[in-house]
Amino acid sequence: MEVIGDLPRELFLEILLRLPVESLMRCKCVCKYWYALISNPKFIELHLKYNCNNNVCVLLKRCLLTCLGERENMLSLVCSSGFSFINLDVDLSLYKKEPCLQLLGHCDGIICLSNYRDDIVLCNPATRETMVLPESCLPCYSSISNLIPQTSALGFGYDSRTHHCKVVRIISYWEERSGSGLPHHSRVEVYSLATGSWKELNVKVPAHVWYSPCFETYFNGAFHWYAIDDNRNEVILSFHMGNEEFQVIPMPSALSLYDYSMCRSLFVWNGRIALVIYPRKGIEKSFQIYVMKEYGVRESWTKILTIGPLTKVEMPLAFWKNDEILMEGSDGLVVSYNLKTQELKDLPIYGVPKSFATLVYINSLVSVKGGNRVLDGDNTGENVSTPVTFFFSSLQIIKTDDLLLKSLLLLHFPCLFR
Repeated sequence: MEVIGDLPRELFLEILLRLPVESLMRCKCVCKYWYALISNPKFIELHLKYNCNNNVCVLLKRCLLTCLGERENMLSLVCSSGFSFINLDVDLSLYKKEPCLQLLGHCDGIICLSNYRDDIVLCNPATRETMVLPESCLPCYSSISNLIPQTSALGFGYDSRTHHCKVVRIISYWEERSGSGLPHHSRVEVYSLATGSWKELNVKVPAHVWYSPCFETYFNGAFHWYAIDDNRNEVILSFHMGNEEFQVIPMPSALSLYDYSMCRSLFVWNGRIALVIYPRKGIEKSFQIYVMKEYGVRESWTKILTIGPLTKVEMPLAFWKNDEILMEGSDGLVVSYNLKTQELKDLPIYGVPKSFATLVYINSLVSVKGGNRVLDGDNTGENVSTPVTFFFSSLQIIKTDDLLLKSLLLLHFPCLFR
C-alpha cells in the first residue's frame, strides 16, 4: 500500500475529498505533489461527485442597499446545517449595481449570470474565477428595417455527449409598432465551452419565451422557460443541450390559457419537474403545487398539495432538502416553509424586496475555462514533498480555520507549526 507521509494514499485522498474548495486552494500552495493531485481532472471529478452527494447548497442572489441608498448585488450561500449562510467574496464588478441581474443556471459548480443586454458571465463562486463570453455571432441589427432585435431568452446547462457546458440564446425580432405582443421571428445561437465560440442553429423556435418569476430551470439535460404559443396557450419551452432541439411541454389542462393574475414558477422537486401556481398580488396567498410524473406528458401532471393561505409571503424561491421551500417574504426577509409540519420559519437573510433569485448549487474546483490540468511534466508529483509557496505564504496557510486541513499539514509538515 502506497503511503503519503504517515497516511495510506487512500485515506489521504478521502480526507482531501472532504475539504471545501477554499481549503483545497490553500492545499495547492503547500507542495508540488499536492498541487498536481488537486489540479488533476480525476480528483476534480471525484471532489464534485462527493459534494453532489453530501454538500448541496442554495446560491442566493439578492440586492442590498448601501449607505448612499444605492443597490448592490450580493451572492450568498445557504447551507443545510442550521440554515447557516455566508456571503461570497466574488468580483461582480460587471453586475454589482445591475438591478436586472439574472442567475441563468448552474452546472458543476459554475454559474451563468447576465443582465439580458450586454455581457454574459460564467463564474465559479468557490474559486472566484470568472469569464466574460465573447460577443454574439448574430448581427445586432435586422435585415428588415422596422424590426428591433432583443435577447428574449438565455439558458445554461450541461451537454452529456461532449461533457461540456453550453449557453443558449434566443434573439427575437420585434416590429416597432406591433400590436400583437409577439415577435416577428426569432434566431438561436449556442456557445459551447468545448469550442469557446458561438454558432447559430438552423431551428425554429416553436413558442415565445415570456417572463415569469423563478421559472427558468435546467433539468433532465434541458433548459426550460415559461412561454406562450401562437394560440396564446401557456406552455413550457425546453431546449435540449445534447441534440440542440426545442420541445414544447404542455401545462396542466386547467392552466392552458394565459392568466395575468396568476404567477407560475418552475422547480425540480424529488427528481421531477414541479410547477407552483400562486396569485400575483394579495396579502394572503395560496400556492398550488403540480408535479409532472412522466416528463413531457401532459396527462401526467398531478396536483400534489396546496400551501396556505400564507400572509406576507411573495413567492417561492427554491425547494430545499425535499421537505422545505425557501420563499421570499413581502418585507424582504427570506423564510422557509416546512411541507410536513406546515411551519413557516424566518431566516436571518434580508434584501431589497423582489430582488431575490436562487439556484441549487454545489461547490467545485471546475474551471470556467476548462483548464483543469496537472503541472506540465509532473503528472504524478512523485518524490516531491518540499513545501514551496505558489500564491500564499506558509503563515497564511497555517492561519486557516479548517481543522481537517490543519491536521493534514501537521502530519506532513510539522516544522511549519513550530
